[in-house]
Amino acid sequence: MKEQNSSQIKKRKFQLSYTSLALIVAAYYAIVVNFPLYKSLYKILSEVDTVHISFIISIPIFIFLLLSIIFNLFSWPYLAKPIFIFLLITSSLVSYAMLFYGISVDYGMIENAFETDSSEAASYLNLHSISWVIITGVIPSLLVAFAPMKPGLALVRKLIAIVISLVLLLIVVFFVYKDLSSVGRNNSFLKRMVIPTYYLYSGYNYLHDTYFSTPMTFKHIGEDAKLAAKDNNEKPTLFFFILGETARSQNYALNGYAKNTNPYTEKQGVISFQNVHSCGTATAVSVPCMFSQQDRHDYNKERTYSQDNVMDILQRAGVSLLWKENDGGDKDVAKRIPKIELDRSRKDQFCNGSTCLDMALLQGLDGEIAKMKGKEKLIVMHIMGSHGPTYYLRYPKAQQKFSPDCQTSEIEDCSIDQIVNTYDNTIVYTDYVISQAIDKLKALSDQYNTALFYISDHGESLGENGLYLHGVPYAVAPAFQTTVPLILWMSDGFKKSKGINEACLKSEAKAGGFSQDYIFSTLLGIMDVKTTAYDKNLDIYSRCRS
Repeated sequence: MKEQNSSQIKKRKFQLSYTSLALIVAAYYAIVVNFPLYKSLYKILSEVDTVHISFIISIPIFIFLLLSIIFNLFSWPYLAKPIFIFLLITSSLVSYAMLFYGISVDYGMIENAFETDSSEAASYLNLHSISWVIITGVIPSLLVAFAPMKPGLALVRKLIAIVISLVLLLIVVFFVYKDLSSVGRNNSFLKRMVIPTYYLYSGYNYLHDTYFSTPMTFKHIGEDAKLAAKDNNEKPTLFFFILGETARSQNYALNGYAKNTNPYTEKQGVISFQNVHSCGTATAVSVPCMFSQQDRHDYNKERTYSQDNVMDILQRAGVSLLWKENDGGDKDVAKRIPKIELDRSRKDQFCNGSTCLDMALLQGLDGEIAKMKGKEKLIVMHIMGSHGPTYYLRYPKAQQKFSPDCQTSEIEDCSIDQIVNTYDNTIVYTDYVISQAIDKLKALSDQYNTALFYISDHGESLGENGLYLHGVPYAVAPAFQTTVPLILWMSDGFKKSKGINEACLKSEAKAGGFSQDYIFSTLLGIMDVKTTAYDKNLDIYSRCRS
């Protein structure tokens, strides 16, 4: 009997109250999960002449007290464990992205994560990332799941814990407010690094806007669109628009890069534009933005998805369209036009069962062009380009130009030189694909006046200032993520039929100052579509057409 009572006492002894659980999880966040924040703070404070030790100590204490208040508000029977398990696992993913890639998980990154496809998501899975999530997320979650809990609500204890935490928080703020406000004002990005508050805030806004807000009434624009009259003897237009992925202008030899990353197009007589800016730093923003009538400063996702884009207007005017997809999604730009999505599950010379090289987009293109109805034709090819972190999968080994490269998705284990070499190999392969597309247009120039337009959706960071990949908020994003290549090629027949002064275009390209805001009107203008939606001032070709 005594042994049984002893056993029951011991069992009760190791039970946690829901208040205690909230405090333990808050301490774990303050000490471990927010390490990316502390890493950034260390870099900032190491450049300051004098730093009070009290301020350094106060940061994890501040986070612990703040989170203990928040977590206690949600720490109730039947709710606490599911909530904390969800937070721990998602926070481990966020901390990995922030620590090793320098990614800020804001609204745009949440949007990109929700709208990515399985193949793209799988490219981020590797031994390093999986181990991190297991150690920092799964194991703590299991401890929470199997923690013995005391029955009952213990409202008084919870209220006392919240009040004490709040009082202590105010005391901490009182003593370090000067340093706290100074660092915060000069480094506003730090608030986006606090886990889990900022990514939860961003996630809530995304879910609310996407699934719980009242959709706007769809608005048709350019309803007056029509093709300009043409001489019956004039050849129709065949226009290739190649939409790149994750290519940055700084690594283009055509734009002054030291390494020859454009060995193919440099022989094709292309025009390369300097200093071209993207609309966003992620595909989910840049792609719908560039095809919409909105500019970067006015871009609103809900409005963009609730009105015609330039592809809709071109189709309404009578241009025959086709969208070919190899990057996992058109972001609804091609929702109302003919679209072909590559079957990346196939296995052949260009596809390995999970991803395809971009040359696969040129397969069967002759037959697809022949099937397109209408004379004036425009084909968009959305390529995989330089999408990371699996850069090495974007080009065949036989076409590796720069070595040593980084043959793994765990780019944090590779040297900067290896990462850059691998990335540059993707640029070379994209250059090869563009050149092959130009050769195909040349072969069809007896039937059509042909031209090609290439632009990337956004750039990429390759370790500069500790940043990798893309998705940094535009306001603080480095130029590597916001400056993109733009390349034009035109047949002689195209230049003649459109009245284009090539020397003028080359001068415009060198002067720079363009952006993806120009895509909407440029496509309308070059396809000779007359509509009030067209803005001549935002047409790249307009100043150089007679």
